[in-house]
Amino acid sequence: MALAPTRERTAARPPSPAPTPTRGFWSSTLGKKTVMAVSGLIMLGYLVAHVAGNLKVFFGPEEFNAYGHWLRVMGAPVLHREWALWLVRIVLVAAVVAHAVSAYQLSRRDLRARPTAYVHRRRRASYATRTMRWGGIILGLFVVWHLLDLTTGTAHPGGFEEGKPYQNVVDTFSTWYGDVVYILAMLALGLHVRHGFWSAAQTLGVGNARRERVLKFSANALALVLTAGFVSVPVAVMTGVVS
Repeated sequence: MALAPTRERTAARPPSPAPTPTRGFWSSTLGKKTVMAVSGLIMLGYLVAHVAGNLKVFFGPEEFNAYGHWLRVMGAPVLHREWALWLVRIVLVAAVVAHAVSAYQLSRRDLRARPTAYVHRRRRASYATRTMRWGGIILGLFVVWHLLDLTTGTAHPGGFEEGKPYQNVVDTFSTWYGDVVYILAMLALGLHVRHGFWSAAQTLGVGNARRERVLKFSANALALVLTAGFVSVPVAVMTGVVS
């Protein structure tokens, strides 16, 4: 007696989730570049405000310490102490995470698009472009050190004094390694800002042939001003202008 042929049972695959506007935007290369551009501009705005605050060190300990105190009470009496500061920190952390994740995923996507190396290598990109990835890693490590040094005091070279940011800054830049780490990181920051500002303008559709010169000048000027402003503080401590 012949046996009836058995039919293999195949498990039904669940239907793929319907694409949403948010998912579609994030999964696209343009979406990731847009997230990277917007998050970069948020961090850039913070850097402009940060360097302006740092330059108050040239007006003496009273004004610089008062500025440090104001950061903790800004928004009062509407907001409680440090609420506004923590809101800024949360926005910055979100911007950093979004920037890093989009940069990593774009990098992986680019590698998958061309799995084999080019036979002839041409250096078409600028030095800033070629070092954007490593520059981002350097800046990420620097931020960790900077927070441990001047925010928590964990890695501070001297006796960290809460509420006395002027003396803490002087202590840090009175050491050779504090100066070297900070200055090298600020040079990497300048290159990152120079290329990043230009790339963000292109991604957001601001750049065109007529505005190319203005955007390049703005990117170079912004990178130079930020780098010079940040580097001026350790140089002032090293030369005795700030002590």
